[in-house]
Amino acid sequence: MTAEPFRDTSLTVAQRAQDLLSRLTADERIAMLHQAAPAVERLQVSAFHTGCEALHGAAWLGTATVFPQPVGMAATWDVDLIERIGEVAATEVRAKRAENPLVSLNVWAPVVNTLRHPAWGRNEEGYSEDPHVTGHFGAAYSQGLRGRHERVWRTVPALKHFLGYSNETDRSATSSEMSLRTLHEEELPAFRDAIERGVAGGMMLAYNQVNGTPAHTQPELVDEARSWAPGSLAVVSDAGAPTFVVKVQRAQPDHEHAAAALVRSGMDSFTDDGADAEPTIAHVRRALEAGLLSQDDVDRAVARVLEMRVRSGEFDGADDPYAGITADDIDAPASRALAREVVARSVVVLRNDAALLPLAAPASVAVVGPLADLVLTDWYAGTPPYAVGIAQGIGARYPSAAVRVETGADTIALRDLASGRYVAADHDGAAVDASADAAGEAAMWDLTDWGDGILTLRSHASGRLLTGGAWPMRADADRVGGWVVQETFRKHVHADGSWSLLHLGSGRWVKVSREVGLLVAEGITVGDASRFAARVIRSGQAAVVEAAAEADVVIVAVGNDPHLSGRETEDRPHLMLPESAVAVWRAAREQNADAVLAIVSSYPYVLGEGMADAGTIVWSSHGGQELGNGVADVLSGDVPPSGRLAQSWPTDAAQAGDLFDYDTLRQGATYRHQPSPYAFAFGHGLTLSEVAYLGVTLDDPAVEAPAPSHRHAPLVATDPSDASVRTTVRVANRGARVAEELVQLYALAPSDLPIPTPRRVLVGYRRVRLEPGEERDVEIGFDPARLAVWDDGIRVEGAVDDWLHQGALRVQAGAYRVAAGPSADDLSVGAVLQVTEGGV
Repeated sequence: MTAEPFRDTSLTVAQRAQDLLSRLTADERIAMLHQAAPAVERLQVSAFHTGCEALHGAAWLGTATVFPQPVGMAATWDVDLIERIGEVAATEVRAKRAENPLVSLNVWAPVVNTLRHPAWGRNEEGYSEDPHVTGHFGAAYSQGLRGRHERVWRTVPALKHFLGYSNETDRSATSSEMSLRTLHEEELPAFRDAIERGVAGGMMLAYNQVNGTPAHTQPELVDEARSWAPGSLAVVSDAGAPTFVVKVQRAQPDHEHAAAALVRSGMDSFTDDGADAEPTIAHVRRALEAGLLSQDDVDRAVARVLEMRVRSGEFDGADDPYAGITADDIDAPASRALAREVVARSVVVLRNDAALLPLAAPASVAVVGPLADLVLTDWYAGTPPYAVGIAQGIGARYPSAAVRVETGADTIALRDLASGRYVAADHDGAAVDASADAAGEAAMWDLTDWGDGILTLRSHASGRLLTGGAWPMRADADRVGGWVVQETFRKHVHADGSWSLLHLGSGRWVKVSREVGLLVAEGITVGDASRFAARVIRSGQAAVVEAAAEADVVIVAVGNDPHLSGRETEDRPHLMLPESAVAVWRAAREQNADAVLAIVSSYPYVLGEGMADAGTIVWSSHGGQELGNGVADVLSGDVPPSGRLAQSWPTDAAQAGDLFDYDTLRQGATYRHQPSPYAFAFGHGLTLSEVAYLGVTLDDPAVEAPAPSHRHAPLVATDPSDASVRTTVRVANRGARVAEELVQLYALAPSDLPIPTPRRVLVGYRRVRLEPGEERDVEIGFDPARLAVWDDGIRVEGAVDDWLHQGALRVQAGAYRVAAGPSADDLSVGAVLQVTEGGV
């Protein structure tokens, strides 16, 4: 029996998709427009679901390898390594699909929105403030997710979130106001690289509006992205966004008009109403009946979704080269090793003024602070198979050393003033009540201050967190988490010194139930709340002081919980470390000069008074299961530090600019435009040696400006011949240790050009390993089109005649300084490149 053409692997993707489309009824086609597409049993076509989260490993599917957050992955500046992470993530998604066929091979990753402002709540999900660096690393991760099989994609990545999205506050209502220059220089390049290289097969639209119109109904922008792709590009909505077009943005009068506008603007799949496709089906049918949509519009959208499914090998049977992946491929030994390697490669040594690093073999180590031995995961992380905290990693590296852990949390007991009894939990946290006569172990709670008054309480009896997510309350939460966090509280201190607790997840006050004593979060006002006498059983700060004083070296581990004060739906309230973290650092540092400030966070901080002068500082993103081992590898010197910042750390909040202003040029924001030095600049990161930059030479000191274009040239030229500016940077390792150096090349335009330019633009980089005493010539080439700025006054012949193409990217003639150094703020050597007028 001859198989249907859509199962014939000798045909093109488009031919196979068109054959399957032709076999579907009109109703079946409409149903394919929803995220949860039903099975077509008569064709033996299975049910399909768009979207599987795989931001830094397979997520929301149970146990999976958890790698560092993307902002940490970017700090490796290693596209081969990033691709390998993508390979593991995709393999484990395939493994999960082997267990459950409804697991989608359309992965919603990577996020290629630029990190233009460190207050964005989703900072952890992106790579860099530089759009071209973002695109470069996003393409590498996409390549890993896609795989390198010529025909079948291991998974089909969908880039998020198109376009102009980097604020959470009122995200579905706000409009990202962007000039054509901002769009073409700062936004579109981040998406182009992966699409143009053919390693992204999909794209998710953004919640926000762009210049007053929903991003979901911007056909010119979607058409532009599709014009870059060598094949088709399936475009999905963000969750709930089709409804928001009507209910929040009020851009369409009703759901039928919205459905028509969305499909005709290029969206192919509705992520709306959860798994219930019926509302979407009804809206599309009414739009068709009203003549707002044509069958051809529907068919084009469905065909693109079917092409995505064909690419994944869904209809290939035994010809799918990835069919042999099973659950045994989850948490493979090689994946564990890679996770550790990535953490170590992503750790950035920000400062080492006293040459405390690498650590000498200490006889005793104090690891203090809320992240001393805690591994935290974010909303888009999987469930790690194990977790190694910093203290555990240090203990494993120095097995003969005494390692003491102190979190800095006060151990308290809460006595209910009404009953006189202490709040206690049982051993599994299933019951929490005011029942204890004395402040024994069952009544002890570790109180952690995460900043801005946000508190968690961990029971000594259960070892878990108090949560208001259950009624009555329990102490059985393993971590802070969930779409709405249920494990955090704020205290109100009454005039008599007693406390009342506000459960932040519900906005209700904690009460002690009459007679039975169970704790419930149901008080409407503070007057309804129970009052507690808080007794400090053990001072966390005193314990930090004691541990630091007795240790050879103290590691102070502070940072953020990824579910608090900056996450999806919530921008950061400010850029400072919590005062509680500052207090832990000061207490430890005053007792022990050999102190390492280890910041583990999803974003940069402004280091204020009491921290700005720390002599030894390292940073890691939340690194996943191997965080502790990777950090220990770097602190010990076993792995030469190689991490470099892909996002600047501001000296003060003003340097970051306005979160809601997307014009970074006007604000002087990001390394490209900022006139003043950063606390830790883009590209910064120290080795444990001393690398000197000796000079830059150009193969040819002059180049002709390329013709104006609408192409956003990538950071690394797809065609090596495009990298026509060839430079050689001479570097030397003057120290006694191996140095892993990131040689960075920037272009600095003359200040008198007609169109103002960025102050500096990264045009290339190379990672090099330098042995002690070694000098080396490092060759870096770049495309002169990387010097282009948007010129509103010119037109490109034959270009699309719409608002998006009213102008072009043009390289202005002039004498550019091509400079090299270890960061954007430290460019000590350079040469002059004369750009002459070229074609028009």
